[in-house]
Amino acid sequence: MKKILFVSSEAVPYIKTGGLADVVGSLPKYFNRKEYDVRVILPKYACMDAAFLPGLHFVCHFYVNLNWRKQYAGIFEAEYKGVRYYFVDNEFYFAGPSPYNNIYEDVEKFAYFSKAVLEALPYIDFAPDVIHCHDWQTGLVPVYLHTVFGADNFYAGIKTVFSIHNFKFQGRWRIREVIDITGLPEQIFNDRELESYGEANYLKGGVVYSDAVTTVSPSYANEIMTQEGGEGLDGLMRARKNSLYGILNGIDYDEFNPETDPYIEANFTSKNVMSVKKKDKAALQKELGLPVREDAFVIGVVSRMTEQKGFDLISYILDDMVTKLDVQLVILGTGENKYENAFHHFHSQYPDKVSAYIGYSEARAHKIYASADAFLMPSLFEPCGLSQMMSMRYGTIPIVRETGGLKDTVEAYNEYENSGTGFSFCNFNADEMFHIIEYAYHVFSDDKRAWENLMQRAMKQDFSWNNSARQYEKLYDSLCEMK
Repeated sequence: MKKILFVSSEAVPYIKTGGLADVVGSLPKYFNRKEYDVRVILPKYACMDAAFLPGLHFVCHFYVNLNWRKQYAGIFEAEYKGVRYYFVDNEFYFAGPSPYNNIYEDVEKFAYFSKAVLEALPYIDFAPDVIHCHDWQTGLVPVYLHTVFGADNFYAGIKTVFSIHNFKFQGRWRIREVIDITGLPEQIFNDRELESYGEANYLKGGVVYSDAVTTVSPSYANEIMTQEGGEGLDGLMRARKNSLYGILNGIDYDEFNPETDPYIEANFTSKNVMSVKKKDKAALQKELGLPVREDAFVIGVVSRMTEQKGFDLISYILDDMVTKLDVQLVILGTGENKYENAFHHFHSQYPDKVSAYIGYSEARAHKIYASADAFLMPSLFEPCGLSQMMSMRYGTIPIVRETGGLKDTVEAYNEYENSGTGFSFCNFNADEMFHIIEYAYHVFSDDKRAWENLMQRAMKQDFSWNNSARQYEKLYDSLCEMK
């Protein structure tokens, strides 16, 4: 049996700020359990929901030498849906109201976490064949493995996979301070290894030192090898192209299931979606204080409110959209103050057209996925995206920009061939986005048969984790054969 350890800064259900948590919390249970023992290790954050604490059991403690610092590390474990989770406990690093703080605090926090993970392995009696690291917060795991731990026989032969969920965030900080924090050899802070544009770069370290690098969609793997999408590291990614894999994320089909979802008003299948979904739509409109009208075109948005997610485009055309079209826009999310304030304003200006909930609610997210007619994702870039898959699962038609995983998962509607699963536009342009929203609105309003066919095709797509898990298994197998 092959042993796999996922290392991540977050995972559902324990801690979540974005899609990374969904991936790490969902994927492990889809591996073939007769052939793969997949476990997960996370920080034990003070901000974790206290309801999980009784399920965490103390295993051991030890001390981590972080250069001249000697820091406590406690290890707890829990089991969730058949997967074993470990938690690294240190109140100094993992206190506070959120998992992430300022970058200068986080580079030390996650240097500690990366080294503590490797130190923990003998204590928990788990010698993985593959350590699968996720995003810059774990980029130093492969670096420590091949430098500080390289001479220890316990760690000999361990392979590493480094998954990039968002290339924009790289964990960059001043070299002198990172050397002082990490205790890593000074000579590896060069332009071939950990140095990037005069700074230390954790993500670059993960890419350079890992045996394989993955991204969360095939298109995104290609985009990060270009100057436009490479965030300054496109040359490095081209150099690693033979070890770079684009494996599309999936979603948890048990959690996002219109037949059994406990959060929605009425459950449905692809066979009765047209007749039953309208009940969910009415319930959502009533809950949000919008006029309960079946013919209104309800567009949902569940997202972080950032430039990357296209909120500049939405803000720019919102006045035209709600005055020229019979639409209701339902938004759920948090993010940058300028966007939160803008949608507070739109909410008050158009109370019968716009509902903006600044915050996050899992129940409300499910209701929007299930109840809206369309789902808007006009991202500047999108490594994979999960919300468009979730919306299609419920027959809610995505309207997306053709980038990254959105391009890989949404087939543009073709009225002449009666094909496609959504609507898409190419350029990051507000007018172009408005035109495709207008087109979707007219299909919804004027051609109910075509819209029903769209819903049926969207619901028949298979974005479960099964296919992705098989691809990861194949990758792990190939790495293990290299030993």
